[in-house]
Amino acid sequence: MNEELEYAEMLEIPVETVTMRRKERKKREREPDLQTQLVQEVNERMETEDPAYAESTPIAREENYDPRKKRAKRIILGEFIAVCALCATIFLTNIFMSDSAINTFVRGLFHSDTEVADTRAYSDFTLSPLVSSAVDADIAVSETGVLSFTTECSVYSPCDGVLHSVNGTAETGYTVELKHSEHFSTIISGLDAVYAAEGETVKANLPLGYTDGEGEVRVMFYSDGTLLNCVTVGENSLAWS
Repeated sequence: MNEELEYAEMLEIPVETVTMRRKERKKREREPDLQTQLVQEVNERMETEDPAYAESTPIAREENYDPRKKRAKRIILGEFIAVCALCATIFLTNIFMSDSAINTFVRGLFHSDTEVADTRAYSDFTLSPLVSSAVDADIAVSETGVLSFTTECSVYSPCDGVLHSVNGTAETGYTVELKHSEHFSTIISGLDAVYAAEGETVKANLPLGYTDGEGEVRVMFYSDGTLLNCVTVGENSLAWS
């Protein structure tokens, strides 16, 4: 200590300055380093198992990647989209095209073996003309209700129905029976040709047969096997009286 003072005096340095710097240096040496404090605080928290400094767990990953699983998922997704498209197609065709092939096929899949009987009476049907409006046919009605005419023309069914039976030949003429419901039917005789086969559906707006005009065509309406006598003939029209 004395040596330092003597050296300071030799250099003509004030003693007070030397003393103050030495004290300041000692004070700085006594102050702990900031980095050391931070390290100490972290070590203390780790020792107390602070959750904020808990060790992270590695994420488990699939070691064996199988591309077949990804392909199977794509196939299932494609099948699902195809089924949705088919359902949408059936729905739209049911609305806009009820008689389309796909609707007929689907109805056949869900068709019940037991069909619901059509119990409509004859009065529930609206009669259509027997001949085209372009044909001038004089249709007569007998006292028993039988309609007849002799004109070369196509002959139409008076109502929609099913061709129940076809009898006769081209030489003798054909007689057909149409079933419109369980209770109502029509018999037409004197046809030279028949355009439908037994069991087929017939429409009132499509020709059922043909007559060459040389023989008489007769039309009879039946309700449960009883001949009806309640038909009136207008200008190319039929109606129930």
